[in-house]
Amino acid sequence: MLLLLLLHKPGETSIICTFSDIFLKGCIPLSSHLCFLDQEKGLEMRKWVLSGILASEETYLSQLEALLIPMKPLRAAATTSQPMLTIQQIETIFFKVPELHEIHKDFYDALLPRVQDWSHQQCVGDLFQKLASQLGVYRAFVDNYKVAVETADKCCQANLQFAEISENLKVKSTKDCKDQSAKNSLENLLYKPVDRVTRSTLVLHDLLKHTPSSHPDYPLLQDALRISQNFLSSINEEITPRRQSMTVKKGENRQLLRDRFMVELVEGSRKLRHVFLFTDLLLCAKLKKQAAGKGQQYDCKWYIPLADLTFQTIEDSESTPIPLVQDEEIDAMKIKISQIKNEIQREKRTTKGPKVIERLRKKLSEQESLLLLMSPNMAFRVANRNGKVSPVICYQHASDNCFCFFIHCRSGFKSFSLTSLELQMLTNSCVKLQTVHTIPMSMNKEDDESSGLYGFLNVIVHSASGLKQSLNLYCSLEVDSFGYFVNKAKTRVYRDSTEPNWNEEFEIELEGSQTLRLLCYEKCCSKTKQNKEDGEITDRIMAKGQIKLDPQTLQNKDWQRTVIAMNGIEVKLSMKFTSREFSLKRMPSRKQSGVFGVKINVVTKRERSKVPLIVRQCVEEIERRGLDEVGIYRVSGVATDIQALKAAFDSNNKDVSVMMREMDVNAIAGTLKLYFRELPEPLFTDELYPNFAGGIALSDSVAKESCMLNLLLSLPEPNLVTFLFLLDHLKRVAENESANKMSLHNLATVFGPTLLRPSEKDSKISNSSQPISMNDSWSLEVMAQVQVLLYFLQLESIPTPDSKRQSLLFSTEV
Repeated sequence: MLLLLLLHKPGETSIICTFSDIFLKGCIPLSSHLCFLDQEKGLEMRKWVLSGILASEETYLSQLEALLIPMKPLRAAATTSQPMLTIQQIETIFFKVPELHEIHKDFYDALLPRVQDWSHQQCVGDLFQKLASQLGVYRAFVDNYKVAVETADKCCQANLQFAEISENLKVKSTKDCKDQSAKNSLENLLYKPVDRVTRSTLVLHDLLKHTPSSHPDYPLLQDALRISQNFLSSINEEITPRRQSMTVKKGENRQLLRDRFMVELVEGSRKLRHVFLFTDLLLCAKLKKQAAGKGQQYDCKWYIPLADLTFQTIEDSESTPIPLVQDEEIDAMKIKISQIKNEIQREKRTTKGPKVIERLRKKLSEQESLLLLMSPNMAFRVANRNGKVSPVICYQHASDNCFCFFIHCRSGFKSFSLTSLELQMLTNSCVKLQTVHTIPMSMNKEDDESSGLYGFLNVIVHSASGLKQSLNLYCSLEVDSFGYFVNKAKTRVYRDSTEPNWNEEFEIELEGSQTLRLLCYEKCCSKTKQNKEDGEITDRIMAKGQIKLDPQTLQNKDWQRTVIAMNGIEVKLSMKFTSREFSLKRMPSRKQSGVFGVKINVVTKRERSKVPLIVRQCVEEIERRGLDEVGIYRVSGVATDIQALKAAFDSNNKDVSVMMREMDVNAIAGTLKLYFRELPEPLFTDELYPNFAGGIALSDSVAKESCMLNLLLSLPEPNLVTFLFLLDHLKRVAENESANKMSLHNLATVFGPTLLRPSEKDSKISNSSQPISMNDSWSLEVMAQVQVLLYFLQLESIPTPDSKRQSLLFSTEV
């Protein structure tokens, strides 16, 4: 097992987190994790990983140097009549820092020339092995860390001059685009070596992942990893969590009012708790794990008499903010859960037996438990009279709001305490008193395990009938995507009619979808905005209905006619489904002219431009009138409009600008997406795609940034310039998220597969040694593609194409 060390500030409990053992001897062979990477590409990725490690090492050396800078003058002052610190205090605060700097300077100086003089047979394992053998110095540093921080804190309180110095230590920047010196506190810099121990172990995993087992480095890196793991294990054995004993007295006439599952923030980690609200106290308990056949038991974590309880929402609190999980992280968890459910369905159709399915169900339970911990977003703090604060994050349901309000309003009670025995008896009684018995997870629902459809659904909205009066009517099409519905298309408004006749076709991408939902709206013509908060006019829903997407029915490639009946209104539809296996192949154009299906370098050379004209014109029109369009790039445009624009661009029609001004902006967005989708090779190229997928998985943030930027700057000139042009545009779209509801994550989800999906011949599906279904393999690839684009969208700055593009691998400026 890989043990991850997390040491917090003094006064906080140290935590040891356990990671599943991966890439270890005796486990799944590393070669199976290379998947679609052949050996040559795997060795190429080693070069990028090592360039990232060099960049990370230089940053770390700068941090250690920032710690060393004040040591010399402090030592000199210690021998004077007015010392700032004593020699003993200096030795305690900066304990082993010079030795750590020397170790990593030697490592960096030895690694740099080997990477600069790179070949696939170049060996570096001995350097990592030597670095791992010197972890004893880190052991001494970690053992002294708490005392060092406490001593520094006391010295800051006693000496204002030292306090000023410790808050303004300068770290030399290694990036040309940033300030040459960044200020860091002494406490933050002292934590860097602690953090480095864990990161170094994860970096070894990254390097091993991209080192073939036949390479001479492989056994050396394995040995370095073994040493690192043993080091972390030894620390784990010595750290025991501090438990606070509680001795308090019983209240009178106690009754259980309500109980709920909630999440408690414990030293930065989310923990699932069962909270019991009695008439006189609030009790927080943990459900103990029991062997099969044994009853439930609770372990009391804390309790607070209501008389001593204070309650604060996030807005009212002035203390450290409670960290909440971003929507994109929640979405990623839902995607992973969907993948596991798909795999369970696939295994049910094989003869591998119940053991495989049981293992997947266990994995599903783990992932849903993680989602359960991370998804709550209503946070507040509870504290007792002594000021002990416990942040609690609960589920944003109406019942929980009432629960919090009830806690807030209880008053008129006297303080009391419970003895240990009384507290134990009360906790044991919670098993019989509880009203909420099951943790809210969906894994027990068999109907939730349907795999859904992946591919493209073409829908023609024909007409509506049954209206009793003339209305301005339009239809919105939604499909479920990983547990929630997303708007995918919208018809034009058909005005003043009882029988609207649209006959509009849309192409909707399905991601594990099981249901198509249709909503009919009456267009609100009032100039007064009814929903002033988000700046939208609220149109009136006339009818809502849905239809299950039956895989058996839709497998037929012919159009399927259907009618959705709702509230007396009937809407006629036609549907045709195309699986990803057939719809997502990149097919080069056979014609010599045109732009769709033609290599981007051919188009830019012919047009004598750096960015294809179609990209520039579509972007300009969308920025002119589409930045406030709700769901821009997510909502499908009318298929006939998109095809008309495609034909106009292919024929170099001079009136294409006029056509675009008269078309719905979603059709223009759809045309731009179609252009990138039909490129014979992805914008990120087939050659570099595996490296991008590997680079995004690197553990060290500095190494990841170095690797990803170097890969990006290795793209052919037309690809790079076009991507940077598009990237700036997507960031401008996201700046208007309050109006268009398109965040960076939403845009990455839409454009990631479009820009990165490799050609059929380079897909890892065909090269996988494991029996991976099309849906499972696609889902894994999509996640990587979305993450790569999201990474670049979130970067503050990216070097311009005309700046220095020499790789860090072949430069001394790492």
